[in-house]
Amino acid sequence: MLARRASRVSGFNMATDESIIRIPPYHYIHVLDQNSNVSRVEVGPKTYIRQDNERVLFAPMRMVTVPPRHYCTVVNPVARDATGEVLLDVTGQVRLRHADQEIRLAQDPFPLYPGEVLEKDITPLQVVLPNTALHLKALLDFENKNGDKVVAGDEWLFEGPGTYIPQKEVEVVEIIQATIIKQNQALRLRARKECLDREDKERVTGEEWLVRSVGAYLPGVFEEVLDLVDAIILTEKTALHLRARQNFVDFCGMVRRTGEEWLVTVKDTAAHVPDVYEEMLGVVTITTLGPQHYCVVLDPVGADGKNQLGQKKVIKGEKSFFLQPGERLERGIQDVYVLSEQQGLLLRALQPLEEGEGEEKVSRQAGDHWLIRGPLEYVPPAKVEVVEERQAIPLDENEGIYVQDVKTGKVRAVIGSTYMLTQDEVLWEKELPPGVEELLNKGYDPLADRGQKSSAKASQPSAPRNKTRVVSYRVPHNAAVQVYDYRAKRARVVFGPELVSLDPEEQFTVLSLSGGRPKRPHALRALCLLLGPDFFTDLITVETADHARLQLQLAYNWHFEVKNQNDPRETTKLFSVPDFVGDACKAIASRVRGAVASVSFDDFHKNSARIIRTAVFGFEISEAKGSDVGLPVPRDRAIFPQNGLVVSSVDVQSVEPVDQRTRDALQRSVQLAIEITTNSQEAAAKHEAQRLEQEARGRLERQKILDQSEAEKARRELLELEAMSMAVESTGNAKAEAESRAEAARIEGEGSVMQAKLKAEALAIETEAELQRLKKVRDLELIYAQAQLELEVSKAKQLADVEAKKFKQMTEALGPSTIRDLAVAGPEMQVKLLQSLGLKSTLITNGNAPINLFSTALGLLGLGAEGQPSTRKEAAAVVPSPQEGLIVQAPPASQTPADKQDQSSGP
Repeated sequence: MLARRASRVSGFNMATDESIIRIPPYHYIHVLDQNSNVSRVEVGPKTYIRQDNERVLFAPMRMVTVPPRHYCTVVNPVARDATGEVLLDVTGQVRLRHADQEIRLAQDPFPLYPGEVLEKDITPLQVVLPNTALHLKALLDFENKNGDKVVAGDEWLFEGPGTYIPQKEVEVVEIIQATIIKQNQALRLRARKECLDREDKERVTGEEWLVRSVGAYLPGVFEEVLDLVDAIILTEKTALHLRARQNFVDFCGMVRRTGEEWLVTVKDTAAHVPDVYEEMLGVVTITTLGPQHYCVVLDPVGADGKNQLGQKKVIKGEKSFFLQPGERLERGIQDVYVLSEQQGLLLRALQPLEEGEGEEKVSRQAGDHWLIRGPLEYVPPAKVEVVEERQAIPLDENEGIYVQDVKTGKVRAVIGSTYMLTQDEVLWEKELPPGVEELLNKGYDPLADRGQKSSAKASQPSAPRNKTRVVSYRVPHNAAVQVYDYRAKRARVVFGPELVSLDPEEQFTVLSLSGGRPKRPHALRALCLLLGPDFFTDLITVETADHARLQLQLAYNWHFEVKNQNDPRETTKLFSVPDFVGDACKAIASRVRGAVASVSFDDFHKNSARIIRTAVFGFEISEAKGSDVGLPVPRDRAIFPQNGLVVSSVDVQSVEPVDQRTRDALQRSVQLAIEITTNSQEAAAKHEAQRLEQEARGRLERQKILDQSEAEKARRELLELEAMSMAVESTGNAKAEAESRAEAARIEGEGSVMQAKLKAEALAIETEAELQRLKKVRDLELIYAQAQLELEVSKAKQLADVEAKKFKQMTEALGPSTIRDLAVAGPEMQVKLLQSLGLKSTLITNGNAPINLFSTALGLLGLGAEGQPSTRKEAAAVVPSPQEGLIVQAPPASQTPADKQDQSSGP
């Protein structure tokens, strides 16, 4: 359309100055009368001669042709009367309906009157397909074909199939496509305002509904498509959990209240499309119980369809069901209790109930406990709670458990037989002191690990002890363990090897023994007492009569003597001293200190073993014969009667002075003995050394004289060599200095030459670079000049072509006949002028120009055409050739000399 308007403007520029305008058929022009300033339409075919006071607004333009099934829109259309004639105003100007539109359908070609504008070009009519509609909206009030009045703002649908004829009062809002509703689908709609749906049901603004009919559905003008809802396929194992958003009647015809919840199963429908008032809470899977399963449903739905809050319902398999809304399972699907002979169930009644049938009928009150034993299968009723499942506890001969009666509180130990707790019994946990618990968990072996500060077993944590099991301890061989019963207030001692099991009120006696060197109290803790024989070591600091302090390391062999292990009084003595090691070490150290304090250091140094042994074991009076008194005899062991400990031997492992001065004096005495022995050897060696020294001194003097003579010779040779070296050095210095100066001069000369050479090369390089730069500049200037010349030539050629084309177009515009008339108009007029004067030949001259009489004679004789070939060539050069479309006609041969003079004189 823009191209067409551009062509109109170009035609207007070319055609407005034409006087004669040929209007082809189905074309028109607008003519402006400049006197009245009124425009009119001239329609072809015709040849229009423009008057001087008229102006053609544009070149002939093709009329608007609307083919069948097309239309166009004209803005500011002309006003017509009832017969269809164009109305004119008083000035003769066509009358327009300004700001109005006119839609023109297929008709004969028509021109556009002045002021009319083709707003919308030729456009095909819109074809509305089946299942499609146009949403139309009225822009102005008008009456339709049926005579009904349509108010601006009204909306309606134009449903296909059909061809929509546009109207200026109607706007096409959108194209609406029908929605295909498949099987198991529904279309969700919402009313934009009050309307009637396709089923003539009244809908209010905002109301939503579903269309379930299978097929194509074209929504109404006030219906809004929200979504295409797919049906949920239900199976025998799934159900839909729905909730009502408001009161309505569902697809089954049941009235649903707001907030009501229900299930839709496959029995109701195979595929369910949730209604607009239904809220889908989820998909509920079927609950399936096997033959060995059961479940407890809380808040079951009763016969009235409502939840019985607080109630329970037991369902036993085999069975499948859906949990209704509000129902839930207590602990899910549970297995039926299948009890063997070694199993039982402890039950508690939640509500009063009766069990059994006939004479075996038993009444239970709320809170009662009872135990049922296998073998059987048991499903607890809703009024019964399973407290726990009990298993018979298998016990070996040396294993046991603690059992407490919950009614009486009495605790007893059951050992050596399989036992199941009754309904009034529970397992009792025996608490042990932390020290005993640690010793039991360590797995400490009293025999193998004795003397070790930390064993590998103690570093590895063991599993925690089962506190309901009877506490047992393996007493090793030649050891004893004391157990105290706090309820009976008596103790018993068990000798190994034996397994000790504690009753509920019994506890182990823990021994806290001294350890280390010297002995430190509470270094070791143990449950059993080793009876020996064994040894322990101790460090003792003693002081002699002369105040020498010594440190002794003593080792004692010990054991316990138990004459009768069945005598409780004798066995109890073993544990009467909690720390027998520390007690024995202190007693022995006291005896040793007293014995050592009464002797001097020298005596103790010589008789240390006897003095310590006598102090530890003491003396006894031997039996004498007759009336003589017995002599004291040293004992071979020491006995501690309070616990029966026997020390059988003492080993003195080391004796070291504690005082540094004593230690130094002892060291000096030892060194003095060694010094006396070495002095004699030193005197003999000294005499021999003096003899050897004299001999060596003589040899040394002789060798010294020889060495001096050799040194003088070497010194003389050295002086000679020094003189020679000095001469050579001076000569070398002079020579080296001369050579260095010569070499410096040579290097300096070579440097100057090289510098000059480099300067020459640099100058050559600079000159070459400058030449190349100038050459490139000249080349660029030549290229630029050549380009300018080429542009000038191209410009001249294009101007020549333009002039030739212009001349050709001018000659074509003038035409051959016009050129011929122009060529012959001057001579013909001169001939006619001479004929009117009656002159046959005339020569007119002013006397200044010479006259060629030969030429004049030839002209008078009528031979001018043949005698002037150059003139013909010049005429041919001026007049265009026939190939250019012009017909050249030479002047007539009968031209008079006067005519030639007239031509030669020219303007």
